[in-house]
Amino acid sequence: MAKPVQAFLGLGSNLGDRRATLIEAVGEVYEVVAVSPLYETEPVGGVEQDAFYNIVVELETTRTPLELLDLCHELEQAQGRVRDVRWGPRTLDVDVLLYADQRVDEPNLTVPHPRMVERNFVMAPLLDLAPGLIDSPLLVGYDPETAVGTVANIGPL
Repeated sequence: MAKPVQAFLGLGSNLGDRRATLIEAVGEVYEVVAVSPLYETEPVGGVEQDAFYNIVVELETTRTPLELLDLCHELEQAQGRVRDVRWGPRTLDVDVLLYADQRVDEPNLTVPHPRMVERNFVMAPLLDLAPGLIDSPLLVGYDPETAVGTVANIGPL
């Protein structure tokens, strides 16, 4: 059996009962070892929509990066995710953010997530879980002053 590695997923929701959606999604992932505080965040991308709830979860997993991507899609589908408007409203959005200290460059998956250091709604909960990552070469370029998205920590999930 493969040795477990540390991975991080970002989850967000801005349709329906956002908190319940995130709680249910986290409950479906058996490898979760930690959950960030819950953040309410402004949407980015230019589409008019309601605020998001965002979290990051830490996993200890034996899944490959592509298997984690499949898990992300399964979680989204279970919550009725519809992909009709890029960066539009969604019941659930789940992204693979980091996978150990590895870089992945596949046609359908790039790790570290290519826009994560530009987004406070990803970085704030990630750094709550793993503050030591701020010095990681995988996160070069993060500046909370220039990253997009106003975030507010609203407590535990």
